[in-house]
Amino acid sequence: MRRWRKLLLPLSWIYGVVIFIRNYLFDIQFFKSVSYDFPVICIGNLSVGGTGKTPMTEYIAQLLSSHHNTAILSRGYKRVTSGFILSDENASAESIGDEPFQYHKKLKEVHVAVDEDRRHGISSLKQMVHPEVVILDDAFQHRKVKAGLNILLTMYNDLYVNDLLLPAGNLRDLKSQAKRAEIIVVTKCPPKLSVQERDEIIERLNPCSHQKVFFATIVYKEHAYANSEKFSLQNLQGRSITVVTGIAHPEPFLNYLESIGLQFDHKQYADHHNFSPSEIEELKQKELILTTEKDYVRLENKLNNVFYLPIEVSFISEEDTFKTEVLNFAACS
Repeated sequence: MRRWRKLLLPLSWIYGVVIFIRNYLFDIQFFKSVSYDFPVICIGNLSVGGTGKTPMTEYIAQLLSSHHNTAILSRGYKRVTSGFILSDENASAESIGDEPFQYHKKLKEVHVAVDEDRRHGISSLKQMVHPEVVILDDAFQHRKVKAGLNILLTMYNDLYVNDLLLPAGNLRDLKSQAKRAEIIVVTKCPPKLSVQERDEIIERLNPCSHQKVFFATIVYKEHAYANSEKFSLQNLQGRSITVVTGIAHPEPFLNYLESIGLQFDHKQYADHHNFSPSEIEELKQKELILTTEKDYVRLENKLNNVFYLPIEVSFISEEDTFKTEVLNFAACS
């Protein structure tokens, strides 16, 4: 597929020129970026998705919320509403988006809000809940806000240095913009990634002197969940399982299920897919559906046969150093 996409390189060059001009105008302050006198952390990537941004945002929000009044601000991609919304008991995946709704359900001590206008969203949060630190979810390209700490994610088997700009590749921003990050995290790494391979990746990324590179992996839980129900994955052996994914890169999820011996049919949908009534009817006929947590929040009120497998971030090394970097920024800003 990617080989055919290379035929679109001329369009990528045009897109690259437009992005270069936009970034240059922000660099020379023709377009204004707003800084804040309190900690603002941006978590993002250079690609169109699949770098593990959601579990990383949860990890950082949980870390900060034990020390600070913390808020997450997202634009709420594919929600049916618009403007600023602070999540409450009436929130849903439709009203605030699937990822913010997942944060709302899991992170009870964290304020979750959505707004297409990040400046307005930050101002509204400060007026309403007075957060001590704001996490901007997927805002690396949103240069109207200048975060104090930028955390850039790139996936182990799809490093941004090996990719091309849209539409020939998956990059939505220039590789050179990685220089704006203070921290780079290589995500979805093999759990036993060797020191030698880490050094080789760092050499390929060629970080600036002010940047630190960390390596993280995804850890899958031993049980699948549906609200208050849970069961061991081992109990699924021999069951008729349909795995449903609506995420950018389902391969690690599928590979893990295969590695523990599960056999299943896979139905793949686009990232952030909104399931139609006919698709829901089709899924209702399945014996058991196993899905990701992000997909689950869009399906839980429509199906009775769906469970999700939670995941979390685990650092391969230097986790304490990473935590110290984030906590020191939040405390000293």
